[in-house]
Amino acid sequence: MEILINFILLILGFVMLVKGADWFVEGAAGIAAKFGIPQLIIGLTIVAMGTSAPEAAVSITAAAKGTADITIGNIVGSNIMNILIILGTASVITTMAVAESTVRYEIPFMIAMSVLLLVLGFSGNEITFVEGIILWIAFIAYFVYLFIMAKKNKEDQEEIKDRPWWQLILFTIIGLVLIVWGSDVTVNAATAIARIVGLSERIIGLTIVALGTSLPELFTSVMAARKHNADIAIGNIVGSNLFNILFVVGTSALVTNIPFAPNFRIDMLIAIGSAIILWWFCFNDRKLKRNEGIVMLACYAGYFVYLML
Repeated sequence: MEILINFILLILGFVMLVKGADWFVEGAAGIAAKFGIPQLIIGLTIVAMGTSAPEAAVSITAAAKGTADITIGNIVGSNIMNILIILGTASVITTMAVAESTVRYEIPFMIAMSVLLLVLGFSGNEITFVEGIILWIAFIAYFVYLFIMAKKNKEDQEEIKDRPWWQLILFTIIGLVLIVWGSDVTVNAATAIARIVGLSERIIGLTIVALGTSLPELFTSVMAARKHNADIAIGNIVGSNLFNILFVVGTSALVTNIPFAPNFRIDMLIAIGSAIILWWFCFNDRKLKRNEGIVMLACYAGYFVYLML
């Protein structure tokens, strides 16, 4: 009975995270638009960060609660899932064109930051306060890059619904509350399930929690692919993965040192390999095709079997 209750709480936590992220993005983006901030900047920053808000909330909460294996597991698992499952699924639905800047700069930077996280974790088997600052410096550098790119790119973006101020503020506040509350429920339920069935926090973080916190990226990317807005799908994933590594792990390390178990080294190598596969598929013709999506899904299936062994 206890495990059933915790599974229900886990699902409830996921729903709160997804809906909270949705409302937070709509409210925050609307407020930014009211201040005249360009739509491109809103899309590259608030939307990408908003879809990663569940990962941030869960990981930082887990760090504060002392269940740091969920922190690293959630981030690494989400990044692997974002590339292999979400982009794999989206590219099976439709062939996706990839922006040149994504292939030349953003994906290589994502690979470099994944390698950096592995090196930091490998060096002392934990991510320390100082290393959290290093990740934050890289995050600020990435943020500056986004603004430079936004100034160069003058393309019009879809207009955000014109809502009254009170509604936008209400959406933002309720969304933030749901994200924080949902993260607390999710971490507690996932930890309880791990304890009851004897699974490690690493496995729970890499699979169940990673899937739940990746739902916003899944919905955003699949819907973008169906509407033939492939650049949104790929940009959202690359941006979210970078946000996960630099902001989420960096901020969690500022709260407390994050243990980096030796098993995570293999998971990080798989995350780096997934990013390299994505870059390789997109490099030649700036497209992510159906057969390549099938290969990516097959790669995740192999990874999942490895986790269960």
